[in-house]
Amino acid sequence: MRQTLSRINLSGADLSWTDFSDADLSEASLVETKLIGAKLIRAKLRNADLREANLLGADLSNADLSCANLSNADLSGTNLNASNLSGANLSGADLSLANLNETIFRGANLSGAITPNGTIHE
Repeated sequence: MRQTLSRINLSGADLSWTDFSDADLSEASLVETKLIGAKLIRAKLRNADLREANLLGADLSNADLSCANLSNADLSGTNLNASNLSGANLSGADLSLANLNETIFRGANLSGAITPNGTIHE
């Protein structure tokens, strides 16, 4: 069953290791939220604000992150396999060691993002 948490404000919360699989977090405010190791498999995070969130090692496989704001977020070691990041803002985000197989980046802002191989995207 899909949890409906759209437009919720969880900014600054420590939600490490929480299971949000299949949850609807569309337009949620998750600014500076700790989601270390969290499960967000197939989660709907469309237009969510995840600025400076810590998603170290989180599982975001098959998640919808279209138009989400992930600027300066820590996505190192995350699983973004088959996720949709179309139109997302990833400026300054750390994607080092992230799994990006089949990830969609159409129209995403990657300026200053650290890529999986450690280089900074221009």
